[in-house]
Amino acid sequence: MSKLIVQKFGGTSVGSIERIKAVAEKTLRARNKGADLVVVVSAMGGETDRLLDMAKEITEHMDRREVDMLLSSGERISAALLTIALHAIGCPAISLTGRQLGMKTDGSHTRARIKEIDGARTKKLLSENHVIVAAGFQGINEQGDVTTLGRGGSDTSAVALAVALGADQCEIYTDVAGVYTADPRIVPKAKKLNSVSFDEMLEMASLGASVLQIRCVEFAKNFNMPIVVRSSFRENDEGTIVCRENLNMEQPVVSGVMCDKKQSKITVKGAPDNPGIAAKVFSALNETNISIDMIIQNMSDDGLTDISFTLPTADSLEATKLMEKVGKEIHANNVSCDSDISKVSVVGAGMRSHSGVAAKMFEILAKEHINLLMISTSEIRISCVIEKKYAELAVNALHDGFGLSSDSSGDTP
Repeated sequence: MSKLIVQKFGGTSVGSIERIKAVAEKTLRARNKGADLVVVVSAMGGETDRLLDMAKEITEHMDRREVDMLLSSGERISAALLTIALHAIGCPAISLTGRQLGMKTDGSHTRARIKEIDGARTKKLLSENHVIVAAGFQGINEQGDVTTLGRGGSDTSAVALAVALGADQCEIYTDVAGVYTADPRIVPKAKKLNSVSFDEMLEMASLGASVLQIRCVEFAKNFNMPIVVRSSFRENDEGTIVCRENLNMEQPVVSGVMCDKKQSKITVKGAPDNPGIAAKVFSALNETNISIDMIIQNMSDDGLTDISFTLPTADSLEATKLMEKVGKEIHANNVSCDSDISKVSVVGAGMRSHSGVAAKMFEILAKEHINLLMISTSEIRISCVIEKKYAELAVNALHDGFGLSSDSSGDTP
């Protein structure tokens, strides 16, 4: 029985006709080794932003259903072009949209969640010796309307398809050689990790590591689907494997330092300090599927409270308007939004068995005279919100301070 592999190529990997031809050649080589292939593609690099910019020239207040219709075209173009390129080199292939893949989602336009995948047609086409080229990022709701899965949703499409089809492995091809101890664009001494655990990758993805989308890692962890992250521009590269347990023989205390500059902090100021106030604030956000991270509630002596939380900057305008509405309902004094912040974090499964990581992190940042605005922790992660202007300084200082910059820790980009 042939090995089934799901591969995903991001926007930079299919960013031009020459790159699409290169992906076709890579796909053919994998097929010639005897593998059955499902290839998931993103829109060509910059295409999603280009489509959104055109819509914004008409209006800033776009209907979400129509936004999904617009944006889903980017992945369809990539899928069709790659299939044409495969045909041109003699490889049998067929492109499928989210609908044709049986990708069924809920009705939350622009940030839909996958409910189920009917893989019958895909399996039939695979049995007929086709390479399946799948348009990522998209599905359909119960009404048959096109939905999209949010930014980075092609990663989620790929892992979900791998699970639904019973694939042996999911390979994510991107413009970097794997998962690094920090963003190589910020930390030149960052090293590639040979492996990371699902738990570590979940934290890294949620904290600004753009190499994998968090929802795809959740899928992979829930169904124990190994992911291999590789560069689409380097041949025979082992990349980084993301699996149940970190495969490194000696588990480091800190595996990586993350930075997310696309964060904002919203504060509901002067709300009555009564039971149920926080519930009203966060229930309103939940109804719109806006994800939040850190939460701080400060009490005062006059019976009022301030509630602050962080969220992706892309959702800050919508969330601020929503909080202004909620603020009036709960009789808060005002609502503010600060987008001049960044979140820096240290992540490592080794924290479970080592103490003092938080103290060391705070000492490193204090030496650089960086003030901490918010702090949150998990079993394997410590995060701090700081002023955005200090983000790169903080990441480099932490990377050096936790000994991640040694020449022996991995490969360079």
